Amino acid sequence: MNNTAMTSAAAAAPAPVADMRVFVPLALFALYVIWGSTYLGIRVALESYPPFLLAGIRFLGAGVALFAFLRLRGMKAPTLHQWRNAAFTGVLLLGFGNGLVCFAEQRVSSGIAAVAVASMPLFAAMFAGMYGEWPSRRETVGLVIGFVGVVVLNLGSGLSGSRIGAIALLVAAMSWAFGSVWSRRQDMPAGPMNTAAQMLCASVALMLVGFGSGEHLPAHPTMRATAAVVYLAVFGSIIAFSAYLYVLKHARPALATSYAYVNPPVAVLFGVMLLGEHVGTYDLVGMAIILLGVGAITLARQRRVTR
Repeated sequence: MNNTAMTSAAAAAPAPVADMRVFVPLALFALYVIWGSTYLGIRVALESYPPFLLAGIRFLGAGVALFAFLRLRGMKAPTLHQWRNAAFTGVLLLGFGNGLVCFAEQRVSSGIAAVAVASMPLFAAMFAGMYGEWPSRRETVGLVIGFVGVVVLNLGSGLSGSRIGAIALLVAAMSWAFGSVWSRRQDMPAGPMNTAAQMLCASVALMLVGFGSGEHLPAHPTMRATAAVVYLAVFGSIIAFSAYLYVLKHARPALATSYAYVNPPVAVLFGVMLLGEHVGTYDLVGMAIILLGVGAITLARQRRVTR
C-alpha cells in the first residue's frame, strides 16, 4: 500500500466511531423518551382494542409502510435465511415481548408494567454470558444500581397487579432479552429493513393469536384509542424500534438494554403531566437511582470504546 492510500485509510478509519458517538446517544434518547411514553399509549389504546390485535395492527401497519418505503427506495429485500432469523427475533421481541405487555396492562397499571420490564437488562446480561459476553465489573455495578432504583420506584407506586399479569411481564422481559442477545449473532436484514421484517413477521403471529383466542376488532373505537394506536405504530414501532436495533448492533447489551431502567420514571412523569398522577418521595428517589445506574453503564461503555 502506497503512502497516499495509507493516509486515506487512516483518515477514514475514525469516521465510524465518530458516527456512533453521535447516533448512539440520539438513538438512546429516542428509546428513553418514546418507549417510556408507549406504556401510557398502550393503556389508552386498550380502551377500545383487545391486546393481541392491538399489537398486531400496530406492527402490521408500521411494517407494511416501512417495507414499502424501503423497497421503493431500492433497498434489497431480505433473503430467505434473513426472513427466518427476522421471524424468530420478531416473535420473541415483538410477539412475546410487546404482545404480553399489552395483555398484562389489562390487569396491571402502566407503571407496574414498566417497572417489571426493567428486569430485562439482567436477563440480557445472563443470556449474553451464555455466549461468553459477560458484563464488565462497572457495567454490573450499573445494572445492580438500576435494578435497586426500580425496586425503590415500585415501593412508592402504591400499585398492585394480578399474578397472571406479573407472569406475563416476566415472560415478556425474558423473551425480549433472549431475542436481543440471539439476534446479535445472526445474519439479519440490513439496516431499517431489519425493523420492517421483524414487525411484519411479528404482526402475523400476533394476529393469529388474537383471532385464535376470540378477540375481535372494535366496531366503534374511540378517537383517542385510535390516535394512540397510530402513535404506537409511527413513534413506538418505526422510530424507536429502529433506534433500538441500531444501538443493539453498535453497543454492548448492557447499554442497549439500559432503556428499561429509564422507561419507568419516564412513564411516571408522563402520568403526572397527562393524567395528573401524584409523585411521592420514593418515586423521586427511585428515578435518581435509576439515572445513576444508567450513567454508570454509559461511562463503562465509553471506557471500553476509548481502550
